[in-house]
Amino acid sequence: MSAQRLSRLARLVPAGASAARTPFVLLVVVILGAGLLGLLLLNAAVNQGSFQLSKLEKQTGELTDEQQALQQEVDSYSAPGALEKRARDLGLVPGGTPAFLEPDGTVKGKPEKATGDPKQEER
Repeated sequence: MSAQRLSRLARLVPAGASAARTPFVLLVVVILGAGLLGLLLLNAAVNQGSFQLSKLEKQTGELTDEQQALQQEVDSYSAPGALEKRARDLGLVPGGTPAFLEPDGTVKGKPEKATGDPKQEER
């Protein structure tokens, strides 16, 4: 470039202009850096929450399986055949004809004593 051209360019740009822009440029760099840091921290928090969610979903699946296994066990104990077997093992026998008490205190029906040998009546 020629000297004349450089002198014209020097007149277009004031002498203190680059010094006046320095605080603005630093402010923009600081704001961009803070924004990027904020995004990084936000991303880390979201990832941590995602890992925790995955862990809790896995735990929920395991607990659901355990609940179903326990429910099946309860159902097997409450089946009529299982209840009858446990009652006979305890020495219980089927009852006779039941009798009912009316609200006025009278007995409806004829009660009978339960008879039978629990070992003899097994199926």
